[in-house]
Amino acid sequence: MQRYLLRRVVMAGFTLLVVSLLIFVMSRAAGDPRHIYLDDYSTQEDWDRLTVALGLDKPYYQQYGIFLKDALRGRFGESIAEGRPSMEIIIERLPATLQLGLASFIFSIVVGVPLGIFSAVKRGTMLDAVGKVVALIGQSAPVFWLGIMLMFLLAVKVQWLPPYGRQETSSIILPAVTLGWFYAAANLRLLRSSMLNVLDSEYVKLARAKGVSGPKVIWKHALRNALIPVLTFSGVTLGSLVTGSLVVETVFAWPGLGQLAIKSLVSNDYPLLQAVIIIFTLMYVTAALLVDVMYAYVDPRIRYA
Repeated sequence: MQRYLLRRVVMAGFTLLVVSLLIFVMSRAAGDPRHIYLDDYSTQEDWDRLTVALGLDKPYYQQYGIFLKDALRGRFGESIAEGRPSMEIIIERLPATLQLGLASFIFSIVVGVPLGIFSAVKRGTMLDAVGKVVALIGQSAPVFWLGIMLMFLLAVKVQWLPPYGRQETSSIILPAVTLGWFYAAANLRLLRSSMLNVLDSEYVKLARAKGVSGPKVIWKHALRNALIPVLTFSGVTLGSLVTGSLVVETVFAWPGLGQLAIKSLVSNDYPLLQAVIIIFTLMYVTAALLVDVMYAYVDPRIRYA
């Protein structure tokens, strides 16, 4: 078990290292950052001073070493637009993104998993048809359109929920449902298919033949094995919900990292954008690592593979 976990931790660290290298190369390929900081009225002395301050007078491998060392310390330079440390701005926005991602993840599990189970158990019934409709809407409707429609119906027409912002506790409901509906639909279809395969397996038929009760067969024998693919997707979902909220945060004016990334991209604020990408990658890799750990506990065959 310890060797399995060590391999996963090493792979996660290697992934972060590769991403940091890609970010460094792309930031250099995007152009000379001195043109962003300096205007037409800057002198040669300003240019030379900034060259030394940014470390551009050193070879690329030394620049990458400095960049990596600063990243490990949580230092990503100052935002060009706001003139503050990039990490300070990220820390201010991070709670809103984590809150939205967690709420969307809970919605996708609470809605998708029970509907997937009951759709498989009650195959061909009205409940199964309802699950198919929920899955169809969630996987076919564009996120921005779904958000606008929910805003129009629930916030403008009936005025049950706030249309945008993060002022009230109920403000998170619309963006969380919008962001989590696709993943709820995916969990529903994935678990339904997995449950159907497991319920038709020989060991489930043997358990039924031995007189094991129906609920025990479903919840103890079938569900645990059917959850393996759902668990994999849920781990990817958790990372995607946190890092893929750009559109939803823009539609609902949610003050998170997604909206911050769009803002920094539009304003060419590359130190801030660079920091946001690294934080997004760190959260995604951490979520994937947690899934690997959960895998080993749910299915002992994986840890010895």
